[in-house]
Amino acid sequence: MANKAPTIVREIMSRDCYRVTNKTSVATLAQGLALHRLPGAPVVDGNDQLIGFISEQDVMGKVLESAYLNDEPPLVSDLMRHEVLSVSPTKSITDLAQEMLGNKPKVYPVVEQNRLVGIVTRRDVLDAILRMRHR
Repeated sequence: MANKAPTIVREIMSRDCYRVTNKTSVATLAQGLALHRLPGAPVVDGNDQLIGFISEQDVMGKVLESAYLNDEPPLVSDLMRHEVLSVSPTKSITDLAQEMLGNKPKVYPVVEQNRLVGIVTRRDVLDAILRMRHR
């Protein structure tokens, strides 16, 4: 029997995802993004509730500036975006793909009952659509 192609976000999301708090230094964040090969990370509070998002693009200038000036890098709270596009784990992959056509984030936090439960990337969605096509 062939594997069933995924149809909802829960089936393709990364559950054990990289995340930071608003007290994380931007230098630590930049290292984590590079290590995990992600273009951005969700920002959570102590209860894993999503409070923001921060991307490589958000921090690149500040990392360069602090390296040049030999300053202490800022904290994530200084640069994070509070308005975050997130998705439900029960959202249809095809519906999410349609939304991604108009929205620019490369990483979407997956939130259930106000808590971060994972992330889903554009690549995850594209791979899932390709598998759906070949079922």
